[in-house]
Amino acid sequence: MKAKILLLEDDLTLSETIVDYLESNDFEIVTAYDGEQASDTIYEQSFDLFLLDVNVPLLNGFELLKQKRDDGVKTPAIYITSLNSINSLENGYKSGCDDYIRKPFVLKELLFRIQNILKRGFFHESNPRVKISEHVEYDTESNLLFIDSEQVQLNTKTSLLLKLFLQNQEEVISHERIYDTLWSYEEVASENALRTYIKDLRKIIGKEKIVSIKKLGYRFSSK
Repeated sequence: MKAKILLLEDDLTLSETIVDYLESNDFEIVTAYDGEQASDTIYEQSFDLFLLDVNVPLLNGFELLKQKRDDGVKTPAIYITSLNSINSLENGYKSGCDDYIRKPFVLKELLFRIQNILKRGFFHESNPRVKISEHVEYDTESNLLFIDSEQVQLNTKTSLLLKLFLQNQEEVISHERIYDTLWSYEEVASENALRTYIKDLRKIIGKEKIVSIKKLGYRFSSK
């Protein structure tokens, strides 16, 4: 499955150059040209990575990412910017970015940075145990679920589904992306089976945690 990247860049020429290069390296790219458009797109779709220019119209990259981090979105982010002061670098990391690349840059360096970040499984978690609710935790190192410190057995696809939700909290995850994650190319994805996995997870972690978004997919609530 292709990793999906949101590119926020208001320089049309640079945006097209980055899109062409990353698509040729088997990434799916969605573009935005101002901060508010990017914010709406993040709300409507799920991504594996944000690639954000800082100086863009309406809402700058720092403010955009800080808002999303405050909302519980943990998708990794790389800033693309011409800013080069230490204060700018500090502001970038404080707002929640994972990496920072300065213009002008070599496209291959950007690719390396993206690939390095995507090797990681969970982001912005200082503790390997992700707290889902008062009694339920997920261990990101062992990929195991615990209720009151007692391990809960999940079948393979239910475990994959939970991990996908936890990696993309507060983002709408499309049915297609879930199918791609849970079923291999040799398998036939099943809507009925997915409903069963959703039902099973809700019984364990709470019905309110998995929100069904009509015709779009599901959203995992961190609240």
